[in-house]
Amino acid sequence: MRDHIYSLDRTLRIVHQNDLHSHLYPTFFTRALFPYTIPIMASNKSSKKALTYAEAGVDIEAGDAVVGRIKSHMRNTYGPRVLGKHGAFAGCFRLDNNPLFERNYKEPVLVSGTDGVGTKVLLAIELKSYDTIGQDCVAMNVNDMIVQGAEPLFFLDYVGINKVVPEQMEQIVKGVADGCNLAGCALLGGETAEMADVYKPGDFDLAGFSVGVVELSQVIDGSRVQEGDIILGITSSGIHSNGYTLVRKIIEHANLDITKVYPELDESKTLGQILLEPTRIYSKSVCAVLQSFEVDQPISGMAHITGGGLPGNVNRALPEELDAEIKLDTWTIPPIFKFLQKHGNVDTDEMYRVFNMGIGYTMIVRPDFAKVITEKLQSEGETVIDLGEIIKGSGKVQLG
Repeated sequence: MRDHIYSLDRTLRIVHQNDLHSHLYPTFFTRALFPYTIPIMASNKSSKKALTYAEAGVDIEAGDAVVGRIKSHMRNTYGPRVLGKHGAFAGCFRLDNNPLFERNYKEPVLVSGTDGVGTKVLLAIELKSYDTIGQDCVAMNVNDMIVQGAEPLFFLDYVGINKVVPEQMEQIVKGVADGCNLAGCALLGGETAEMADVYKPGDFDLAGFSVGVVELSQVIDGSRVQEGDIILGITSSGIHSNGYTLVRKIIEHANLDITKVYPELDESKTLGQILLEPTRIYSKSVCAVLQSFEVDQPISGMAHITGGGLPGNVNRALPEELDAEIKLDTWTIPPIFKFLQKHGNVDTDEMYRVFNMGIGYTMIVRPDFAKVITEKLQSEGETVIDLGEIIKGSGKVQLG
């Protein structure tokens, strides 16, 4: 296994064969790797070939080639809070108050999360399309984080892969960096593990880790949700990153072609392109609303609609004595969901239990503020639906 950890600038430290000096490269892997060509202490009469790390399945030269390809993508995500020098063992991020910073905190609470992309990566591999899967990874993390009212600060990614191919790795990391720019956070570092013994040729997996911050007095935990609050839904960009095991099973079951255009979905995109539509990142829109209403605090709860759909996620923002009443006729379900349901013969209840069905994020807000919050979200480019309201109950979601 080649275990690389890249810190602030993804540096590669390699302890070479006979001399013990280190080579630090600015932007990729970090962690001491002991001699990748093992000196064979044997007599000159031995005919055995000396093994190399490359022959064992780890190509250090390919890792070196990635270095220059990803440096600019990472640096494009940096803000004034990012500190550190090339070759650091970890990324550094300032959290103190400073006039240079757009926002400062009196009682900062750190909020962290981790998530992956799941089996959506298998579609990316099959289509050889790697430039958006990184955005999915960022989205799955920061969209969870902002539910607590947090502003994303920085992100780290993990790529486990069969073989490092520089062009492929650049596309993956660029997607992560693009996601970080959309989220307003820094790509502070990560890890790439080249493990030919673990992954099949062509395979990889992608996961991420994020950290954000919220003022103690602004933490949102659902405890302030009350009867009569309005549930606002923000539309999704598609399936996002949940339910792809079922999606792939439907494709197999119905013998669908992911390289084919199905006119009932989109006359200009293939099924594969529609399925790979990256997860929408809501952090800038949601944070803009939170910052606009810091005094009144009209947002009592939020939910990121992931695996479990509306019933399995909105309920996480509810007190035990209240229910969320969501009216299913308030929005138009995107064609991709109806397409999958038809070809997979999937029950409607199962569809709502697995997929977001066109609603990627929800806000529970005070009734008097529903209109102005809707207008603020719309000004940030979101499509907002009045889904229903909070009623007396037992902490469940009622779809009707």
